[in-house]
Amino acid sequence: MSAEAADREAATSSRPCTPPQTSWFEFVLEEALLEQHLQKPSPDPPPVQLIVQFLEQASKPSVNEQNQVQPPPDNKRNRILKLLALKVAAHLKWDLDVLEKSLSVPVLNMLLNELLCISKVPPGTKHVDVDLSSLPPTTAMAILLYNRWAIRTIVQSSFPVKQVKPGPPQLNVMNQMQQEKELTENILKVLKEQAADSILVLEGALKLNKDLYVHTIRTLDLLAMEPGMVNGETESSTAGLKISAEEIQCQVCYDLGAIYFQQGSTNTAVHEKAKEKFFKTKELIAKNGSSSLHFTIDEERLAGYCQACEVLTSSSDDASQQATPYSQIHSCMKSGNYQDLVKIFLEDNLTLSLPEQFRQSVLRELFQKAQQGNDALDEVCLKVCVCNTVCDVLQGRTIDIQFCQLFLKPSKEKIDFLLEVCAGSINLENASEALKRKMAAFLKNLCLSMEDLQFVFMISSHELFIKLLKDDERKLLIDQMRKRSPRINLCTKPVTSFYDIPASASVNIGQLEHQLILSVDPWRIRQILIELHGMTSERQFWTISNKWEVPNVYGNVILGIKDSLTRDLVYILMAKGLHCCAIKDFAHAKQLFAACLELVTEFSPKLRQVMLNEMLLLDIYTHEAGAGVSGERPPSDLISRVRGYLEMRVPDIPLRQVIAEECVAFLLNWCENEYLTMQVPLPLVQTNPYVKLGQLLAATCKELPGPKESRRTAKDLWEVVVQICSVSNQHKRGNDGRVSLIKHRESTLGIMYRSELLSFIKKLREPLVLTTILSLFVKLHNVREDIVNDIAAEHISIWPSSIPNLQSVDFEAVAITVKELVSYALTINANNHFWLIIQADIYFATNQYSAALHYYLQAGAVCSDFFNKMVPPDVYTDQVIKRMIKCCSLLNCHTQVAILCQFLREVDYKTAFKALQEQNSHDAMDSYYEYIWDVTILEYLTYLHHKRGETDKRQIAIKAIGQTELNASNPEEVLQLAAQRRKKKFLQAMAKLYF
Repeated sequence: MSAEAADREAATSSRPCTPPQTSWFEFVLEEALLEQHLQKPSPDPPPVQLIVQFLEQASKPSVNEQNQVQPPPDNKRNRILKLLALKVAAHLKWDLDVLEKSLSVPVLNMLLNELLCISKVPPGTKHVDVDLSSLPPTTAMAILLYNRWAIRTIVQSSFPVKQVKPGPPQLNVMNQMQQEKELTENILKVLKEQAADSILVLEGALKLNKDLYVHTIRTLDLLAMEPGMVNGETESSTAGLKISAEEIQCQVCYDLGAIYFQQGSTNTAVHEKAKEKFFKTKELIAKNGSSSLHFTIDEERLAGYCQACEVLTSSSDDASQQATPYSQIHSCMKSGNYQDLVKIFLEDNLTLSLPEQFRQSVLRELFQKAQQGNDALDEVCLKVCVCNTVCDVLQGRTIDIQFCQLFLKPSKEKIDFLLEVCAGSINLENASEALKRKMAAFLKNLCLSMEDLQFVFMISSHELFIKLLKDDERKLLIDQMRKRSPRINLCTKPVTSFYDIPASASVNIGQLEHQLILSVDPWRIRQILIELHGMTSERQFWTISNKWEVPNVYGNVILGIKDSLTRDLVYILMAKGLHCCAIKDFAHAKQLFAACLELVTEFSPKLRQVMLNEMLLLDIYTHEAGAGVSGERPPSDLISRVRGYLEMRVPDIPLRQVIAEECVAFLLNWCENEYLTMQVPLPLVQTNPYVKLGQLLAATCKELPGPKESRRTAKDLWEVVVQICSVSNQHKRGNDGRVSLIKHRESTLGIMYRSELLSFIKKLREPLVLTTILSLFVKLHNVREDIVNDIAAEHISIWPSSIPNLQSVDFEAVAITVKELVSYALTINANNHFWLIIQADIYFATNQYSAALHYYLQAGAVCSDFFNKMVPPDVYTDQVIKRMIKCCSLLNCHTQVAILCQFLREVDYKTAFKALQEQNSHDAMDSYYEYIWDVTILEYLTYLHHKRGETDKRQIAIKAIGQTELNASNPEEVLQLAAQRRKKKFLQAMAKLYF
């Protein structure tokens, strides 16, 4: 089966198995209406979603009289539905831009595969093996369309996708989205595997020097007729919509350039190919004009590609001759020549050729390098930032925050360079009056913002300042500075505890609010608020930023503070501290929380306890992100504080549930099972669901190494989790009087919601705890009646084997939870072979056999030093080997099946012989014979090849039998050593194939 046919089958088989509900009369009426709509002189484009509807109807499986699901029948109704979908696409002139925007990858894949079928592309043939010049024009065009879409889809999948904000969770919608996501990933995997073939097909299309034709509604109608009625018209060279050779070359060059550019991230030499294709596209557009193209090209994106290729492919030889500013900057950044970099930015302030976004991206990259420890770049960052700021001033943009931060503490060197940039960025003889006014206003505001008269004098005495400002303006500025001078002189000596901001009317409230938003220094925040409240008493300054968020349980208490200054200060300190916690800036968070604690201790015992709780959570986060990562145990003081929080019984204290959750997870992660099991107070267990869950988990983990009879706590934990995963049913009478059953996915019967349980588990890192909860969910997944393939897990035998009321459990949610938990567990330890086996079993149960083999092999590799040692028998059990055999069989790797049959405790000769009889094998076949150590299988192979007349393969089998180490007379140790050596080589070969 070809890759294209495999895609088509995957897309068809993934549809929900529900019988068609459209009557034949409605269907015929729908067809007639569409035909009438498309045949209007200038119809509106039909909705592209009609394609989705037609293909979904045509691909719905049927149900026979025995209620067995059958593949979609190949009847007249389904053929017409597929034809209707193709007609809608033909009406849109097969414009991939339109189709890709409106159709998902699986639907578009199905549509193009139907186009290949109706265009008579030889089935089972790789496109790369077909000579396009010998095919009918419409057939060649169908192959081009498919391979162009394949390349475009691969490129598009490499771009970041903005996540759509999800609505209310609906399980059926989530399941459909998950199915479509998995199907899209499978199709993308196939497309990427055959990307090299698609590139070769498109490269071959560039050698075609002839026009092609694409199917129209009329040619599709002709193809749908009986064979005797067509009269060969659709095979002629003039049937369909004509696409000129130049247009084909233009679009194919563009698509090839995009895939080459994407591949250039791992192979820089490919950028040369991309450059060649993009510039060829540019030439063809210039020659023919973009308006004549049936398939439009985004010329702005093309220009960006060309510019990027010029930068990435520029060499040192021609850099001095025709280098653009982009390539010069790229070269300077690469070589570390920052002096020339600043010079380029300064020169560009006159020409203004570099876009603002590009300037900012270079500055961000420099800041990132400086933050990584390169202190020498601090001065470069300052200079580039100054150049960017002066450029912004000249173009009328607002001044960047980074400039304000860098000039909070000005120096003589900073002012000198700033004045140098200002003077070099404007030509006073040729500059417009508007440009001069912008520069003058910037220098004037700069003087007003300076508190040190020495710096003010440096600016006001500069030649550029004198030329730009009129006499009246300079006198007015001097008067303003003279009025400010007494206060400025008072500030020359810094105050030890606080910054001294003079209460002056000249200080703009907006500037202070801006500083308040940016600052994370608690003393600075306090002083800014004092200044703001001195200027106006009407504002609530805790509302000026929508990023300042405080939990409602705290907000109600804080906003009850009567003094407005104190209220603002407490709220802002807490909001900024919580934000710093969220972005893992724990040092600043600790400063902010400490200042807030010192403030509230004076007047509010309730808020004091709140701050102590938040500082406990901060200390937990700090340890877990720091010393805890390397396995260092937390200090005993921190463990005592965690216990104290859980046992705290202070009335009327607002509490955040996340703190209790983190405390219990912290104790479980550091194996404080004795405390959780024996010492935690009983009232706390009864009132706090996380403590109860933690106690049951700790007790169960304590019992695991002990005798199997001790299962009471395991049963209690089982009952708690089953209740959380149960569905609460309600009956509702509708308008028609019928009673319907409503299922609530998030049960309110348990001690917490399933989503809360999942969130809590994802805070755990202790392997034994994760293994315990994972095995519970696996067992819960396995107890359902309709389960076909059980999932194996460690310690699974400790859980009950049945549930009294199976209908009450939401097994769909359980299956989703198992998948999420395994994925999370493998992020904690990707080398846990038991977790890898669970992941493999999940893929096996969902018919993803290649992925299942990958994880089965990975599980064996991690516990055997990549198969250099023997895989433990409790990892590769007979069940695991049998599943690997089935995976290989369904992937048509029959020789691998025969070899794996030897791994079983009792060799499965029946399965091995049946597999070897298969002639259509997708594996290496006879090259695997050296891995067979069972003489009976080798003798059967010799007989089989003799019977088929395959002399060469028979000789390979005979050579394998003739090896002395396989002689039956050898001691048992020699035979076992020979088998072990072949096992090792075979499993290593399999791992290289599937990893």
